[in-house]
Amino acid sequence: MKILISGFEPFGDSPINPTQELLERIEQENFEGIDVHTLLLPVRYDDCADRLLEEAERLQPDVVIACGLAAGRTAITPERIAINIKDTESYADNGGRSPHDEPIRENGPDGLFATLPIRRMVEELRAADIPASVSNTAGTYICNNTMYVLLDSLQQKHSKTLAGFVHFPASTRLSALKPTLPSLPQETLLEGLRILIHVTARAITDRKTSGF
Repeated sequence: MKILISGFEPFGDSPINPTQELLERIEQENFEGIDVHTLLLPVRYDDCADRLLEEAERLQPDVVIACGLAAGRTAITPERIAINIKDTESYADNGGRSPHDEPIRENGPDGLFATLPIRRMVEELRAADIPASVSNTAGTYICNNTMYVLLDSLQQKHSKTLAGFVHFPASTRLSALKPTLPSLPQETLLEGLRILIHVTARAITDRKTSGF
């Protein structure tokens, strides 16, 4: 079983991105029966998704878990839906682009739902005493751009790959630089990612067992 996990480089006025650190840590770990691959994405409109699609095409993974930072959130939040819009609210991307009210794909679906087992993810994170909830908005910035293009591509290909996006709150190290940010320890974020991997792996196993 192959799982592709992506994260992002720092952006805006943040010198670090906890999801980049998650990739660096998770690629050092071994998961029985699971081949975990990682990919660091640029914080640039469209380039982010193109890089992810290229790697997914190369690897043909069973699961794609795209991860991003949602500074200000207090929990790990699997996203339910991506919407067909690019709209910059605060920071230009790392290439200096600030689109407003632009569709991601002309005449594409208004919204696309994640195929990850987001409810089970939240339940198991909470069972491990990690704050978690389903999010109904991935925003309109790079994270939503990445999620939408990923799901749109898989849908057009009628792929059985499970895919979606998970937002992580600031790490304690990041909040030390920005004291007003709510945060969780990086070790807690890492444990949360481990749980996400195991939950999606079981979902794939269950699907294969049931014949779907």
